[in-house]
Amino acid sequence: MIKLAKYLKPFLLGLILAIILLFGQSLTDLNLPNYMADIVNVGIQQNGIESSAPEVISKDGLDVMKVFMTGEQKALAEKSYSLVNTEDIKISKSAKKIYDKISEDMKSADMYVKTADNSEELENAFGDACWTFINYMREAAEQQGQQPDSSLSTLSTENIDIKQIYQMMQPLVASNPPAEMFDSAREKSKDLDSTIKKQTGIAFAEIFYTELGVDVSKVQSSYIIFAGLLMLSIALLGGIATILVSLISSRIAAGVARNLRSDIFKKVQSFTNGEFDKYSTASLITRTTNDVTQIQMFLAFGIRLLCYAPIMGIGGVLMALRRSSSMSWVLGLAVIILLGMISVVFTVAIPKFKLIQKLIDKLNLVSRETLGGLMEIRAFGTREHEKKRFDAANKDLTKVNLFISRVMTVMMPLMMFIMNGITVLIVWVGSHAIADSQMQVGDMLAFMQYAMMVIMAFLMISMMFIFIPRAAVSADRIAEVLATQSSINDPPSPKEFDQIKKGYIEFKNVSFRYFGANEDALENISFVAKPGETTALIGSTGSGKTTVANMMLRFYDATSGQVLVDGVDVKEVRQTDLREKIGYIPQKGVLLSGTIESNLKYGNNDASEELVKTSAEVAQAMEFISEKEGGFLSDIAQGGTNVSGGQKQRLSIARALAKEPEIFIFDDSFSALDFKTDVTLRKALKEHTGDSTVIIVAQRVSTIKTAEQIIVLDEGRIVGKGTHSELLISCPEYYEIASSQLSKEEL
Repeated sequence: MIKLAKYLKPFLLGLILAIILLFGQSLTDLNLPNYMADIVNVGIQQNGIESSAPEVISKDGLDVMKVFMTGEQKALAEKSYSLVNTEDIKISKSAKKIYDKISEDMKSADMYVKTADNSEELENAFGDACWTFINYMREAAEQQGQQPDSSLSTLSTENIDIKQIYQMMQPLVASNPPAEMFDSAREKSKDLDSTIKKQTGIAFAEIFYTELGVDVSKVQSSYIIFAGLLMLSIALLGGIATILVSLISSRIAAGVARNLRSDIFKKVQSFTNGEFDKYSTASLITRTTNDVTQIQMFLAFGIRLLCYAPIMGIGGVLMALRRSSSMSWVLGLAVIILLGMISVVFTVAIPKFKLIQKLIDKLNLVSRETLGGLMEIRAFGTREHEKKRFDAANKDLTKVNLFISRVMTVMMPLMMFIMNGITVLIVWVGSHAIADSQMQVGDMLAFMQYAMMVIMAFLMISMMFIFIPRAAVSADRIAEVLATQSSINDPPSPKEFDQIKKGYIEFKNVSFRYFGANEDALENISFVAKPGETTALIGSTGSGKTTVANMMLRFYDATSGQVLVDGVDVKEVRQTDLREKIGYIPQKGVLLSGTIESNLKYGNNDASEELVKTSAEVAQAMEFISEKEGGFLSDIAQGGTNVSGGQKQRLSIARALAKEPEIFIFDDSFSALDFKTDVTLRKALKEHTGDSTVIIVAQRVSTIKTAEQIIVLDEGRIVGKGTHSELLISCPEYYEIASSQLSKEEL
C-alpha cells in the first residue's frame, strides 16, 4: 500500500486540513462529557455554586471562617478578599456574577468580595475551616453533655440559622483565639476526602449567599443555561468539523481513485501483446474497477477513522483518569478484553480477506468467457456445464464472504456485551464511591461516557481491519500493473523515416520467440514488400503469418534480425509515427459503440464525408449502409453485435481506407466474405490503393492469386516465395494448399 502513497501528494493540503479538523472534532467530543458532569455536579448538586470559597461573603461570615483557619490560610483569605465600600476594588468576574444577584437592601451591608481568581489553596482553606468549625461545635456539645447538632451533618439553608451561629461565635471572634486552639478539631478533618470538604464548603457558601439575599435558584438556572448553551455550541462545532472531514475525505478518496484508474488505463494502453499475455482481460478489469474501489473505500473511511479512533481512545483514557483514577482498573480491564477479542477474530479472518480479490478475478473470467462465447455454448449444448462452472466460482466467493461476514457479525454482539458489562461495572463501583463521598454523580457519568468512547475507538479500529487487508491486496495488485514495464518502448532519440524508401517493408533474417516458449515462432524470415505491390502471406494454421503482421506494427519485437519500414528499423522510430503509416484490418473486426460514421472516422477524425463514402463503397459496405434508416448515422451496438460478421469486416476495411495510409495490412480480413463480394472487394481495392503497399494474410488461395509476391510459411520458416504460377511449380507446400482449395482449371 505504501507504493501508492504518492497518489496522496496532490491532496496533501486537504489531508492536513482533515487531520486538523479531526483533532478539533475529537476535542469537542472529549469535552462534552466534562460539561455534562459539571451540569450534574455543579448545576444540580451544588445549585450552580462552583467554588467552596464564596465569591461574596458578609463581614461576620468571613470573620467566623477566619477563626477556624490556620495562620497561612487566614493570610490567604485576607489577601483574596476586599471589603466593599471601603476602597476602590476590582471585583473578579466570578464574584461579579454573584454580587449582581444580591438584593438591593443588602448591598449596603458590610461584605467582602473576592478580588482574586479561584485557587485550589483558597478552596481547601474554606473546606478545612468549615470542617474545623463543625468538629469544634461537636466537641463543645459533647463537653457540655449535649448531643451534637444533626444539622451540622446535613447543611442547608433550611436547617442552619446563620445569625444564631454569629451570636454563638461573637465572643470567640472578639477574643481572636490562637489557631492551635482548634488543632483537635482540625486533626479530625485531616483524613476526610477533599471532595467531602469541597461539598461542605459549597454548602456553607450557599448559606452565606442566602444571608445576603442572593436567589440561589437564579444562580443555578444561570449556570445550567450557560453550560447547556456552551455544550450546544461545542456540539455544533464538532458537527461542522465532522461534516467537513467527511466531505474532504470523500473528495480525497474519489480523487485518488480517479487518478489510479487514469494511470492504470494509460499503463494498459501502453502494454504490448507480451504484457497482455501476462494479465488476463478479466484481471485488468477487476484491478481497474473493484480494486480501485477498495482503495477508495479504505481512504474514505480510513482518513476519518485511523486518525479519529486513536485520538478518541487515548484522549478518552486520559480524560477518564482525570475524572476518577480509582476506577482506572475498570478501563484497563475493558481494553485488555477488547484487544484479546479483536486479536482472535482477525487472526481467523485476515487470511480470508487475501483470497477475495483472486476469487473475484476468477468469477469475472468465467462470466466474460460465458458471455463472450454465448453462441458457441448454445450451439454445443454446454449451458449446464457453463452454469456449473459459474456456480462453482460464485459459491467459492460466496463461502469466503459468508465466513468473513459471520466472523465480523460476532464482533457486534460481543462489543455490545462488553459495553453493557462495563457500564454496569462502572455504575456498581461508582455508586459505592458516591456513597463513600469519594466521587460525584457527574464524575461517574462522565467516566462512563469516556469508557464508551474508548470502546467505540476500538470498535472503529476493528472496522478498519475489514478494509485494510482487502485494500492492501488491491493496492499490491494495482501497483503490480503500474510497475510493469512495457517490453516495447520508444527510443530516446527517434529517427525519421526515409522518404526515398517510402512504403518499403523489409524483414532481414528475423527470428522471434514468445516469452516462456522453448522454440522460435519465426526463424530467419527475410523478404521485401514494395509500394504499389501486393505481398501475400499464406500457410497452415500456426505457421506464423499473424506474428509476421504483428511485427510490422511492432506489437512484438524481433528476437534477432531487423524489421524495416521506410528504410528504418521499427525499433528506432516512435510507435505512433509507425502506426500512423499503417492501416490495419484484423481478422476479427472490432467496432466501437457509436455510429457507422464515428467508426469509419476512428483512424482519421478529419476525414471528409466524400472520403468516408468512397471508403465504404470500395469496402462494398454501401449496400447494407444505405438499407439502414439512419445511413451513416445508424447506431453500432457495443462490440458491433447488431451487424453480421461480414458487415463488420467490410466496415473495418472501410475504416482503414478512410485513414489513407501508406501501408495496408489485411490479416485474414476477407474470411467472412462470400466469394462474389471477395472478388469485387479485391478488385476495387487494387484500383483504390494505387501506390500503397498491401500485405495480405490469407487462408484462401483465391484471395491471393493475383498478388505480385506470395510468401509461404511453414512452422515459422519461409518455404516458398514467388507468384502463384511460380509457387505451383517450385513449392510443394503451396501446391498442396492450392490443390485442396481449387480445381485443376482454377489452378
